[in-house]
Amino acid sequence: MESEKISIREPMTGDIEEKTCCNKYVKIFIIVFIGLVLIAGVVFLFVLFLQDDEKGEDGNGNEDKVEPKYEFGLSMEELKKRTSKDYLGTISLLKANSPEYNNLQDGDKKALVHLLKAAMILEKIEYKIDDPHNTPFKEFLEEEIKKDNEQAKLTKILFDGQKGINALDRLSVEVNLAKGHKTLPGIGVYPEDLTQEEFHKILIKMLKENKTEEVKNITNQRSIVLRDGEYLKAVDYVEYFKEDFSKMADEFEAAANVSTDENFTQYLKFQAQALRTADPMLDALADKKWAELQDTPLELTLTRENYADEITGSFIKNDELTALLSEKNITPVTKDNLGLRVGIVNKEGTDFILKIKKFLPDLADNMPYKDEYEQDISEDSIKQTMVDADLVYLAGDVGAYRAGITLAENLPNDDKMSLTIEGGRRNVYHRQIRFGTNQTEIQNKLNEILDPEQHQYYDVEADHWFTIGHENTHTLGPKRVNDKLGEYSSIIEENKADMGGLAFVNLLTEKGYYTEEQRLKMIVTAVVDTFLKVEPTLAQAHRVRTVMQNYYLYQKGAYNITSDGKIHVNIENVVDAAYDMLTEIIRVQIDNVFEEGEEYVKKYFHWTEEMKIIGDKLQKLNSILNSVVENELADKLLSEN
Repeated sequence: MESEKISIREPMTGDIEEKTCCNKYVKIFIIVFIGLVLIAGVVFLFVLFLQDDEKGEDGNGNEDKVEPKYEFGLSMEELKKRTSKDYLGTISLLKANSPEYNNLQDGDKKALVHLLKAAMILEKIEYKIDDPHNTPFKEFLEEEIKKDNEQAKLTKILFDGQKGINALDRLSVEVNLAKGHKTLPGIGVYPEDLTQEEFHKILIKMLKENKTEEVKNITNQRSIVLRDGEYLKAVDYVEYFKEDFSKMADEFEAAANVSTDENFTQYLKFQAQALRTADPMLDALADKKWAELQDTPLELTLTRENYADEITGSFIKNDELTALLSEKNITPVTKDNLGLRVGIVNKEGTDFILKIKKFLPDLADNMPYKDEYEQDISEDSIKQTMVDADLVYLAGDVGAYRAGITLAENLPNDDKMSLTIEGGRRNVYHRQIRFGTNQTEIQNKLNEILDPEQHQYYDVEADHWFTIGHENTHTLGPKRVNDKLGEYSSIIEENKADMGGLAFVNLLTEKGYYTEEQRLKMIVTAVVDTFLKVEPTLAQAHRVRTVMQNYYLYQKGAYNITSDGKIHVNIENVVDAAYDMLTEIIRVQIDNVFEEGEEYVKKYFHWTEEMKIIGDKLQKLNSILNSVVENELADKLLSEN
């Protein structure tokens, strides 16, 4: 037994020694492995830290992407051409020592400085809304300019003019200042890689999972949309740009403290409050007060218009999504771009514009199908103010030269809440934009394209008279709430405004607003101005409708082209043709069916041989492709303060 015990013990002792040795190596391996894992973890966290540090924040609590490297989109040859005096125009706003500024009271001069400081902040915000690459590309240009990079200097001239990395020029050519970067369908308000198809797919999924409130926020006009795993989420503009909006509010409040006009002061306070709190009703109250401003020394408008976003309105192309949105009582509205207009109200110009106000009920009464919709204008209520403004600065969307800058604006648009709380509208006309015409160039143009016997009826000032009719027609007709016309909505609305401006010329002449001479000039000038240099893209609502009008007027015999290639306006056919087109437009807006709107636009959007004949001549007469805005008074005030 003992020997057995010994024999048993000896192998056990060897096993123990062998296992002890193995355990030792296992422990060493485990320790080394854990050490390697810890080192790898530290390295990984360090890399993440570096990436987070490189991303940083945009100053408003939102992380920016890693700054990309850029290449120039235009060659030096192309840049030299586009920035030469033959191809680059200049629009001059108020001069430094203008009487309009000198005649202001001291308090309003001080207020003006604060408004300009707010405009500079708004400019920065709109860069981000317009395109996610605007800000980093601008910084890239500024760094390259410090290195005396000539290509960067010339590119910056165009960037400042079009206020962004991408824009269409006057020949409807897209100018991409950074190589490989084109206009995004979701501009800067949606993820850069989001397509319309993916947008539809995600929203359908969210609605089926009863994420209704989030979809409402995603599809409103005032939110930045971000990815949230397999979903999307929305951040209100006020929250997303909280720091910058707060700084703007500070400037508005500072201006309110020195402004000499009580109503203007109240508006500034309303607007400041709306910039501090994400509440659409606060915007509505500010808009309502703004629309009441008439006899103020200063002009300030925070513009919110939605023409560029091609993602939100695309819902109408997906039947399943459209049905789900309707079931949930959600009406998507395309995202707002933001602008800020700063100016001085011109009393004399305003007096002429205001004379049309008493005739607005007559125009409303003569609108087609007037009994099928409610209008904002009636004998008892005219909620419309209007001013002529000398411009000091145009920030953001309202000042971006992209094939032009608008002559006037009628705001707020139908999608804004203020119109649901008995708010009105306000027209603001841009004096410096319409006064930048060279009479010699105009005469050269007429010599080439217009029948000589009708030269006497072409008058640049008639554009202004026509614009008054155009802007006020925006207030007439069906309200564009629950708009289902999608991407064609703006084209159709702008067409309505133009045809109203022309269709009521005879009526307003009978009422005494226009003289007979003005009537003739408006008709001839309006028809001649429907001729463009080149065929526009469907994205250019203001130009597409011009082609549609030209085609329609030609079909109705409102003009013809003479044997020597000149326009002859058949004056007495024009107004009736314009009213006929207005009637068709109003029917489309009342019916509010996407397919009907699409069919209507395609029916009349044709670039004809007649248009090409005149367009080729216009190209030879005026080679301007881009323009820049000079802000002499604004620059002086900002440099001194």
